[in-house]
Amino acid sequence: MKSGLKNIVVAVKQVPDTNQVKIDPETGTLIREGVPFIVNPFDTHALEAGLQVKDRFGGQVIAISMGPPNTVMTLRKCLALGADQAILVSDRLFGGADTLATSYVLTEAIKKIEQENGRIDLIICGKQTIDGDTAQVGPGLATRLGFAQLTLVDQIIDLSPGSHTLTVRRKLEGRKEIVQAKLPALLTMVREANHPRYPTVPARLGAEEAELQVWNNDFLKLSPERIGLRGSPTNVKRIFAPERKMGEILGDGEKDPQGTVQLLIQKLIERDLLSL
Repeated sequence: MKSGLKNIVVAVKQVPDTNQVKIDPETGTLIREGVPFIVNPFDTHALEAGLQVKDRFGGQVIAISMGPPNTVMTLRKCLALGADQAILVSDRLFGGADTLATSYVLTEAIKKIEQENGRIDLIICGKQTIDGDTAQVGPGLATRLGFAQLTLVDQIIDLSPGSHTLTVRRKLEGRKEIVQAKLPALLTMVREANHPRYPTVPARLGAEEAELQVWNNDFLKLSPERIGLRGSPTNVKRIFAPERKMGEILGDGEKDPQGTVQLLIQKLIERDLLSL
């Protein structure tokens, strides 16, 4: 039965397609020219989770992203899939932000969403982004907002708007964990959580014409000391691909499998990778 939920915020990020990213060996920087941008894959599962919650329990889904102006492409995809609103947080002053500054800006934007739309019951993020891989922004938002924090979620088992409780399953290393928490809560979703839907052609066309909100720092009025590079205590010095070393051929696996296994064990012991 649909009742009780007010707003579900889904945080998404536009990222370079890492399958096509190359690194300049001289400068150690990403070669971005000609690299297409995509919706962060984990965030597609976050959006699907938000849409499924909306389908079951009502409320509206608000997609938010912080990034350059071309991030509108990602937000239009969110609208095409079923998000009710889309907000781009974009300003040159936000550029170069680390996860601390990013979570601060997004937190303040989410507070503004609450002022304009009412109570936020859920924030849903992807587990991590494929360009940064830190998995820090979601937990950072939960900490700043005082929301219950449920990471690595692969299933939303139950949600009770009446009692303001949420039950989820977390996918941990070698085990699963069922956790109940009070709303409001923040979830980070893993790929196994769901199968993202596809947009219909009419929905795609409607999303292209939809009006997006763009919030800059003139609107948010955040201190320059806490945003962008100035608000970032960490910065990336160099990005590099690990050196690929030629492998070593050990014996003849087809003719002498036992001898090859023994040779492999010996090599592993010599390199302190195995102890017997």
